[in-house]
Amino acid sequence: MPFHIVLVEPEIPQNTGNIARTCSVTGAQLHLVHPLGFKIDDAKLKRAGLDYWDELNIQYHDSFAQLREKYPEGRFFCATTKAKKAHTEFQYRPGDFFVFGKETKGLAPDILAAHEETLIRIPMKPETRSLNLSNSAAIILYEGLRQIHFPGLR
Repeated sequence: MPFHIVLVEPEIPQNTGNIARTCSVTGAQLHLVHPLGFKIDDAKLKRAGLDYWDELNIQYHDSFAQLREKYPEGRFFCATTKAKKAHTEFQYRPGDFFVFGKETKGLAPDILAAHEETLIRIPMKPETRSLNLSNSAAIILYEGLRQIHFPGLR
């Protein structure tokens, strides 16, 4: 699989369901970091992901630190409105991780500080807050896929 999508403490089941669907159609690996703001059998989550759940291999992690320990050589790009560089300013490689925080607060300051060199943002008007989580994940994932020429996709 070309890329990993990491959701750290997601809160809204519909967003996670939409992201799961995006991962399914692109071959991206989905990682969910606890605590989740919903139950994994939530009807809204299932509905948003439609019938794509069977095509996914979701990995669950008790913490972001646990995920990092499992992939010590991984490159982690953390999406935040606080980043200085746009998501298009990096050269992505297969196997990279795109990390997203909870909808209401984003990523924790310690995660941002640990990945200061690979913080990414999607350009937006300065007076706005942020895009929807599932839209952000799709935008960044497809930029990564574009850079590596959409392997296995048509």
